[in-house]
Amino acid sequence: MNDSPWATEPVPAGPAYDALVGPHTRPMPIVPDAAGRDFDDREARDRGAAADGGPPFRAEMPPQEPMPSPPPPPSQAPQDASPPPQKKRAGRDLRAAIGVGVGLGAVIFASLFIVKAVFVGVIVVAVVVGLWELTSRLQEKKGIRAPLVPLAIGGAAMVIAGYVRGAEGAWVAMALTALAVLVWRMTEPPEDYLKDVTAGVFAAFYVPFLATFVAMLLTADDGPQRVVTFLLLTVVSDTGAYAVGWRFGKHKLAPRISPGKTREGLLGAVAFAMGAGALCMEFLVDGGAWWQGLLLGLAVAVSATLGDLGESMIKRDLGIKDMGTLLPGHGGIMDRLDSLLPTAPVVWLLLALFVGTG
Repeated sequence: MNDSPWATEPVPAGPAYDALVGPHTRPMPIVPDAAGRDFDDREARDRGAAADGGPPFRAEMPPQEPMPSPPPPPSQAPQDASPPPQKKRAGRDLRAAIGVGVGLGAVIFASLFIVKAVFVGVIVVAVVVGLWELTSRLQEKKGIRAPLVPLAIGGAAMVIAGYVRGAEGAWVAMALTALAVLVWRMTEPPEDYLKDVTAGVFAAFYVPFLATFVAMLLTADDGPQRVVTFLLLTVVSDTGAYAVGWRFGKHKLAPRISPGKTREGLLGAVAFAMGAGALCMEFLVDGGAWWQGLLLGLAVAVSATLGDLGESMIKRDLGIKDMGTLLPGHGGIMDRLDSLLPTAPVVWLLLALFVGTG
């Protein structure tokens, strides 16, 4: 009897056992080493298996196949084909934009050719709403409290004064509006006074004062035709920039200000506006010539683009996409006035040089 704790029950040997489990799987005897410890004499087992005519014990173990490598993660999976190029899409709802544009055009043309004073009222409404949008965004995003009440009253007075008394009346109304902003803000705590009144004076100049030149265009005998020329050239410039830039635009015009504008779009604006300007000066404006229209169209394309970039700077500083949501597909009133406001004094000045103010 074996005193080793690893001892096993004796296993019978013989032909019956070999027939049952096979000659090569017969357990080998446990042999103690010199220190009295038991160990499995594998060499003896191998020799015994070889003597019986079978392969050595190590040959009984089938070779292990290498483990398959895990598939690469999805981020490293090879891409068989690049994704199809995305089609260019307009950034706004074109149907809504066209519908609103047609509606605004109908109101403008109806007021222009029925009673001039009605169109002055349209300008006043646009100015007041634009001031409300601008001052609201300044307060929401920057905490700037430009006083709306004196701005709205002064802006309306500015437009009417420009229509009645011309440039002199517009400048006087502008000065009085700035003074009213300074005084109105004094009724509140002095903190941020300078910041608030500076924004108020800027708003008075940017919206109502520049819009006054549209009313001044209307004072001429062919005033409605001049206003139509101003509006048509601005719209055509914007349309040409959009159409050509969307189709052929590759080189960014001012990527840090407006990533969607391209140099090709600017060339399209210039070409479209110059063509429309030649036609308008030849057939709409009294005493105009086609070559004057070419210069007028070029100036409108440049001023409209700069005006659009200027408001883009304001909106980027405020961290917003649109000034408002009043006009579906367009944003707010200020989003439609961006290119019109700086273009109005340019058109008024050039028409005064070309054909006079009468």
